[in-house]
Amino acid sequence: MSDTLRDQLLGLGFKPAPKPARDPKPAREQARSGQAPSPSRKPGQKPPHKSPHRPARGPGRGRDDIDLAKAYAIRAQKDKDERIEAERLKQEEARLRREARAKVADLLKDKALNDEAAEIARHFEYGGKIKRVYVTPEQLRALNGGELGVVQLNGRYLLVTAAVLAEAEALFAPAVALKVDPDAPAGDDPYADPKYQVPDDLVW
Repeated sequence: MSDTLRDQLLGLGFKPAPKPARDPKPAREQARSGQAPSPSRKPGQKPPHKSPHRPARGPGRGRDDIDLAKAYAIRAQKDKDERIEAERLKQEEARLRREARAKVADLLKDKALNDEAAEIARHFEYGGKIKRVYVTPEQLRALNGGELGVVQLNGRYLLVTAAVLAEAEALFAPAVALKVDPDAPAGDDPYADPKYQVPDDLVW
């Protein structure tokens, strides 16, 4: 096209053809390599900072949940250890009681003073209930005077001397059913009087 014709077309209002973009080669090479073209940056603008890859936190438990679960596990283990220890102590106590009772049984062999002909019921409180042992008049006086005592063994109430009662108490104190203090006020043991052969709270 000559300059004259170009000038004529410009004079008629036609605009010149746009110039091609600079350096199209990198764009074509990126297209061939499958990489997207990098976004254009203004002169002097720093490239965007890429933060190191961090896996996104999923819906899992956080630190607080883990600490709480650990605390629960520690508490559960502690409770379990305490139950085991309590059971061990209970079994140990039962074993000691059995051994003590066996020793009391050996001590009382041929030492019980119960008289089959005794007709006086001497009542006393033991284990929260009113119990009785049959004695003779002489045994009743000795029992109320603290010279005799009563020991419980396998559901039986045995009349023994004060010395044997002291030995039984040293071996297993719960076995002592009746130990009279002769110096105690009479009101402390209302059943010491022979007239109380029937306990006051007995329902007929």
